[in-house]
Amino acid sequence: MAKSDMSNPTDITTILIIDDHPLFRKGVRNLISMDQNLSVIGEATGGKDGVERALELIPDMILIDIDMKDMSGIETLELLKSKKVESIIVMLTVSDHEDNVINALRSGADGYLLKDMEPEDILDKIGKAASGETVISEQLTTLLAKSLRNNNGSSKEKSVADKLTSREEEIILLVMEGMSNKMIARELDISDGTVKVHMKHILKKLGLKTRVEAAIWAIKNYS
Repeated sequence: MAKSDMSNPTDITTILIIDDHPLFRKGVRNLISMDQNLSVIGEATGGKDGVERALELIPDMILIDIDMKDMSGIETLELLKSKKVESIIVMLTVSDHEDNVINALRSGADGYLLKDMEPEDILDKIGKAASGETVISEQLTTLLAKSLRNNNGSSKEKSVADKLTSREEEIILLVMEGMSNKMIARELDISDGTVKVHMKHILKKLGLKTRVEAAIWAIKNYS
């Protein structure tokens, strides 16, 4: 399967688009063609076809809509994860519903972008996702922070933050900036494995499931 850290010898990130709107697929393909480091290698009109195409093409990245006819984007994401697909997966959708955002991120999505963003912003976010960064539409940050606050409570979060070691704080601040494990390891001059161990401890202490949730938690508590 494709690796999260781009190792494509040509430095071109290959992309599969899963969306049941042909005009939108065409628009995204045209947008992506403006970046010489990105290349659309396939399209799918629904989740089932998308999973088959992903297994066939092994793209570096997959863009998935939420609302599709045969199965939802969340179901498609979960099926891709069950098939051990290692592509970077970014939801690209009109849905800003809290349940969809939270479920997608907790199911392992590497980003969540809204279709109503400016085209150049979408392209920029896709490029950042290709380099290993976590990408989320800015207008969703408040929604995610509110969800975490409702789940944890501010006083509890304060006491939990005090339990993070100085190294864990360094790492979660870099996660907040969208850095991947590899980028954090390079920044702190430690191994990828060490970063993964620290992330495991951080998530456990914060009672979170994904690094995206950790990034939002950090934005709320350290910004």
